[in-house]
Amino acid sequence: MAILIKGGQVIDPGRVNGAADVLIDQGKIAAVGANLKAPAGCTIIDAKGLLVLPGFVDLHVHFREPGFEYKETIQSGSAAAVAGGFTTVCAMPNTKPVNDNQAVTEFMLDRARTAGLANVLPIGAITKGSEGKELAEIGDLHRSGCVAISDDGKPVMNSLVMRRAMEYAVAFDIPVVDHCEDLHLAEGGCMNEGLISTELGLPGIPAAAEDVMVARNLSLSELTGARLHLAHISTAGSVRMVREAKARGIKVTAEACPHHFTLTEDIVRGYNTLAKMNPPLRTGEDVQAIKEGLRDGTIDVIATDHAPHATQEKQQDFTEAPFGIVGLETALSLTLALVEEGVLTLEQAVDKLATAPAIAFGLKKGTLAVGADADVAIVDPQEQWQVDPSKFKSKSRNTPFAGWKVKGRVRTTIVGGRVVFEATPAEQ
Repeated sequence: MAILIKGGQVIDPGRVNGAADVLIDQGKIAAVGANLKAPAGCTIIDAKGLLVLPGFVDLHVHFREPGFEYKETIQSGSAAAVAGGFTTVCAMPNTKPVNDNQAVTEFMLDRARTAGLANVLPIGAITKGSEGKELAEIGDLHRSGCVAISDDGKPVMNSLVMRRAMEYAVAFDIPVVDHCEDLHLAEGGCMNEGLISTELGLPGIPAAAEDVMVARNLSLSELTGARLHLAHISTAGSVRMVREAKARGIKVTAEACPHHFTLTEDIVRGYNTLAKMNPPLRTGEDVQAIKEGLRDGTIDVIATDHAPHATQEKQQDFTEAPFGIVGLETALSLTLALVEEGVLTLEQAVDKLATAPAIAFGLKKGTLAVGADADVAIVDPQEQWQVDPSKFKSKSRNTPFAGWKVKGRVRTTIVGGRVVFEATPAEQ
């Protein structure tokens, strides 16, 4: 069935930024332009006063299935994704069993097809069991549908293993994604190391734990020619090194998460486990460095690191509670706050949520070009709302943004030419 989206402000970074209609036919973008005529039997969506954007692409989510379905499933995670305007998400391999083989990859893809919501693209493990010792069958993972490789929360400490992984990744032209953390420097830590960790009596994770691994990975990328993607960078040192590496021509892309450009370590006061994440929330100076990195293009991508946990898990003592927060349903509003602040233009914000992530992983997504898959987010940039975790589509509620009054909300999400999310009157 054809869909005509009329009268909205279309922003397709590098292509269109202005009033236009968008015609969708047979699951593809058929035309973008002024005063398009609706074919017979076409569904018309009135987008007056709204933004019509390429569906967002999240390079970093944890959907927990298989193995931890009480936290999240591919069905519930996909529902959260499309409610947040994300039409494509890349799922990390720290499931149980770990996604280090073809069978787990195919299981995840089958669950995504059954859900019928977002495009869920698996990321395969770098090493068997994500134990950092023996390489997984990277070729089999790639052939079965994995779009990148990563051990994510278990960074590969052995530099020779990481080098070999990058060499294999070059052969298959896929990115290597790393959670940059020196596990020895970070051992036992649960928040940023500094004055506040000292005040609270909590063991800290120094910024150097991230910085030294960023430096190592950049060196290995330069050595091997591999495409390196740095997950959720959080320190001023990381931003500086990525900026310098790009100037030297190293094939590196980097992502930042909304919590790392919105919050500082101050929110941990009171032992707030909803603010416990890894990498941890850093200082105000680090936050400013992340914003500057987003502004000047050093940081290519905004990703959520959507990490669901059950309520009882976050109600433990701070040192025992798991790291992570959910982020798919708040990312748009927190990103638009950067536009309000003047850090990004609206087109830059859309680029970092949609177009740049697709380019980083070589995905044919993140655009409204004619012939592209009809993945679209229709957004009211002015709608004000209060974050209420009880209304999340995600199974989990672990967010530090509960009660925040924010602006900007998804009205409609379209995936492959099908409407998969429409905000109800109560949500508008």
